[in-house]
Amino acid sequence: MMKKIISLLAAIAISLGLTATATESEDTVAIERPVVSAYTLEAGTAHIAQTYLSPLRYSGPMIALSYERMQAMRFDPERWVMRLSGRLDGARTRNNPARNATMWDLGLNLGWGMMRRWNIGPWSLYGGGYTSVEGGVLYVPRNSNNPVAAKAAWTVGVEASAVYHTSLWGKKLTLRYLGEIPLTGVFFSPEYGELYYEIYLGNHKGLVRGVWPGNFFRVNNLLTADIALGRTILRLGYRCNIMSTKTHDIVNRHIEHTAVIGVASEWLSLSPSRRPDAHARYISALY
Repeated sequence: MMKKIISLLAAIAISLGLTATATESEDTVAIERPVVSAYTLEAGTAHIAQTYLSPLRYSGPMIALSYERMQAMRFDPERWVMRLSGRLDGARTRNNPARNATMWDLGLNLGWGMMRRWNIGPWSLYGGGYTSVEGGVLYVPRNSNNPVAAKAAWTVGVEASAVYHTSLWGKKLTLRYLGEIPLTGVFFSPEYGELYYEIYLGNHKGLVRGVWPGNFFRVNNLLTADIALGRTILRLGYRCNIMSTKTHDIVNRHIEHTAVIGVASEWLSLSPSRRPDAHARYISALY
């Protein structure tokens, strides 16, 4: 009887030891958070109405260079993802319908956001917030008094994304929609008819306005399809960016439709003294 009890206790001890070892092994498995980065070129059309410079609407071709970086967060890589973006765009538009005047548009946007992720089968759903700063200039050469309008804003808003994982012709395919809407912040706007020379002389009253959806509305929509071609990922997509501001009796509307093409990649960000763990668990922010 005593031998049976000893054998049973020994079996339990061995079982507990193996369980503890397995748990410890799982807890000590290294986690790698690869960086997803993409460089894209955009080309399409811009439609602009800026009543500070002209009562007419302008439209014409535009191009943009964009960069995006995504990575799982260190504190909870399975659930939280950060996204960094930058975009430089330019457009040469003509007035409608006469098309006898030109408006040049140049803009730069930098943004950072963090989103919660939910994985549901082949779907990954993201939702969170972001902040961005932007600046730029509109220029109408034929205007004598007010040839230039500056653009500047800092905004905080919400962003959401839906990602579907599938395959095409044996290649891994990732389909994504990303949307952004600003909710608050500040933006720059002079008074209607106010000269920038007056601002230079010290008239700074009312130049900074608070952002809310009633006076600063924007929806940035991005659709992408990422096709894995070996270690290189081909990105194809479409962007529709709609912006409208109204303050000081100045109306500014800007609509963009662009096709997107570029390359993306997934890589590890390691210090020179550290090598990747062959047994590590990889948690991608997108793929």
